[in-house]
Amino acid sequence: MHMEFTAEMIAAYLKGTIEGNPSVKVRTIARIEEGFEGALSFLANPKYEQYIYTTGSSVVLVNRDFVPASPVNATLVRVDDAYKAFASLLTMYEQSKPSKKGIHPTAVIEESARIGADVYIGPYVYIGENVVVGDKCSIYSHVSIGDNSRTGSGCRIYSGVRIYHDTIIGNGCTIHAGSVIGADGFGFAPQSDSEFMKVPQIGNVILEENVEIGANVCIDRATIGSTVIRRGVKLDNLIQVGHNVEIGENTVMAGQTGIAGSTKIGRNCMFAGQVGVMGHITVADGTRVGAQSGIAGAVKKPDSVIIGSPAFDYHSFMKSFVVFKKLPEMKSAIDKLEKGSK
Repeated sequence: MHMEFTAEMIAAYLKGTIEGNPSVKVRTIARIEEGFEGALSFLANPKYEQYIYTTGSSVVLVNRDFVPASPVNATLVRVDDAYKAFASLLTMYEQSKPSKKGIHPTAVIEESARIGADVYIGPYVYIGENVVVGDKCSIYSHVSIGDNSRTGSGCRIYSGVRIYHDTIIGNGCTIHAGSVIGADGFGFAPQSDSEFMKVPQIGNVILEENVEIGANVCIDRATIGSTVIRRGVKLDNLIQVGHNVEIGENTVMAGQTGIAGSTKIGRNCMFAGQVGVMGHITVADGTRVGAQSGIAGAVKKPDSVIIGSPAFDYHSFMKSFVVFKKLPEMKSAIDKLEKGSK
């Protein structure tokens, strides 16, 4: 990252206060434990406090209530939330970079497609019949967008993404490389002990506004109706979303999570990595799920915190886990009791 800002400029942008040299300049970003002269770092997690006393970074963003235990050489910029402020700086930097424009000569765009203003379409992109691409979208190399699909404005679709027919994508969405949006749902009807008949998947996928999809994510089209990813949802890499699933607003899911068909996930949920969710159930708003959990039934209580497989209340799980770890000792004690009773 190449830039040059003074601590004073950074503090003004973030509405922060300065402790130290307001004229010191930063040209790049560094982790606080790897800081060097000319770098900007931040301290949000108390686990990293030790590094602020030894870091070589010139400027460090800290929370307003941070009280150093020892002298700090770096200039401090105090803000309400150091992590959010750091993210805001990165966003400013990203938006300041010149964006690509124009349509590469190797792109294939069907005559019936409608392309908005200030769009970038990279090499070997395919845009199908009746597709609508919104203004200020960037579509990178080797993307294909199937017939009758449409995107809103300001979307970024990275290399190798496959968007099947009839997909609807809202404003400000980002889809990272290799993801597949709208492949057939896993629908097969048993015909005999050894044969299955494919059930046609005639629905579509809808991504609402400001959805971000990681790399190599698969979101299946609905059998009938729509698979819906509501506004503000963020999906990490390597996630599977089955047919007719609905994921509520501002829910976030970490990598390798899998959601089986026709399940409805509430809004503002947080799923850690490798969570598996059974089909045809509902998960209440605000549910938080620990890593590698298996949700085998409906979660009806909002703001639940669950873990395990099958997943249940976090505090109950931790109590049970203490017992589970002691099972070998408990078995030995029981064996001794049984021998003594004979």
